[in-house]
Amino acid sequence: MNNPPILWQPNEEFIAQSNLKHYENWLAQNKNLYFQSYQELWEWSTSNVADFWESLWEYFDIIAHSPYQQVLSEDTMPNARWFEGATLNYAEHIFRAKSNQRPALFFQNETSQQFVSWEDLTSQVTAIQQFLIAQGIEKGDCVAAYLPNMPETIACFLAVNSLGAVWSCCSLDFGAETVTERFSQIAPSLFITVDGYRYHGKEHDRLAEVEQIRQQLPSIKQTLFIPYLNPSATLSAAVTWKNILENAAHQATLRFTPVPFSHPIWVLYSSGTTGKPKAITHSHGGVLLEHLKYLTFHNDVRAGENFFWFTTTGWMMWNFLQASLLTQATAVLYDGSPTYPTFNALWEMAQHLPIHHSEPVRLS
Repeated sequence: MNNPPILWQPNEEFIAQSNLKHYENWLAQNKNLYFQSYQELWEWSTSNVADFWESLWEYFDIIAHSPYQQVLSEDTMPNARWFEGATLNYAEHIFRAKSNQRPALFFQNETSQQFVSWEDLTSQVTAIQQFLIAQGIEKGDCVAAYLPNMPETIACFLAVNSLGAVWSCCSLDFGAETVTERFSQIAPSLFITVDGYRYHGKEHDRLAEVEQIRQQLPSIKQTLFIPYLNPSATLSAAVTWKNILENAAHQATLRFTPVPFSHPIWVLYSSGTTGKPKAITHSHGGVLLEHLKYLTFHNDVRAGENFFWFTTTGWMMWNFLQASLLTQATAVLYDGSPTYPTFNALWEMAQHLPIHHSEPVRLS
């Protein structure tokens, strides 16, 4: 078999300016480690696991509210314990990167588009945080969301995360039973939802599903309701988004609750194709380091760039989108059909923004 042709290869200038090369130079200057090739660097990282991850902790200047005693307490699974003693907060690292020189988010759906500034995002997250505190949400409590891929969802996650609470989200294209079989495993104290969504030019009201979900989850003590499909929509026994923003104490400061490295950041779920969906818990510190590593080295994302991944909140890629904010990039959110009103919808968005980084859209 003939070798396939090389479609693209980085030149020397590209390599020299890459984030990975910067890290390699940092290792030489700070750790007296020198590598002749990517393969050598990779082999070092996999043969010296604790040293590699400790170097990332230092390279990315992780904000620790208490220090770790050792990097890795045991090198065998499932008993491995990472950075024991350290406390940190994922959202704190997100807001460390805020700047008035670039927007935090760009959002587009089938009817509109908008930029969200860091100032507006900070204001929203602070208001939601105050609401959560008033509802008694604390470190370790679970908050469940039934939301589309929109800026308010990002704001809600960051507010939940800032307090050390545990986030879990399902997409609006999930039916009520599909949602409850997931959320019933984590007993959420608070539920965040909207009235419906648009897809391929059609409106989908989900208020009946919302009521069914609330009835089947007795652990829910309060609901936060965000009108999305219809701005005048209402939901009984719920606090509205508008009410939270209007009643927020504007002089309040966004605060961050330190949690242990292994503290849960969110709960994802398996597809459920082989029985009941399995809850998958990720750790606060593990996600932080992996997100920083992957976006910086593997995707080579830079400050001021636009990062896009077509996804709903029901896929892990939505959670991964948060990582772009860690790297001082703008997260691009899209809610709707990728082929509406034409197959060129996302290509046109990519050209006009422009989008510097994206992951593939798979159309079946």
